[in-house]
Amino acid sequence: MSVDQATVKRVARLARLKVNDEDLPKLAGELNAILGWIEQLNTVDVSNVEPLTSVVSMKMKMRRDEVTDGHYPAKVTGNAPAQEDSFFMVPKVVE
Repeated sequence: MSVDQATVKRVARLARLKVNDEDLPKLAGELNAILGWIEQLNTVDVSNVEPLTSVVSMKMKMRRDEVTDGHYPAKVTGNAPAQEDSFFMVPKVVE
């Protein structure tokens, strides 16, 4: 994939970046180098590689799935300026 100067200009506009016309060739070259590197990564065989959540092998910390302190909506909504059926009432902001 190759990026031309018109594409760089369009991407800069979409990203709300101000780019001078004399910087367009340099940016196009840099983007082409990045895309070339990504294409090179696509050729790497990762079929035998397991997905990672961390670079260090560790077991995730788990907690027991149990019901905790709760079921007191009157206390939760007690200081609310407006409430109804244990829910906070807020003014409508979208018309």
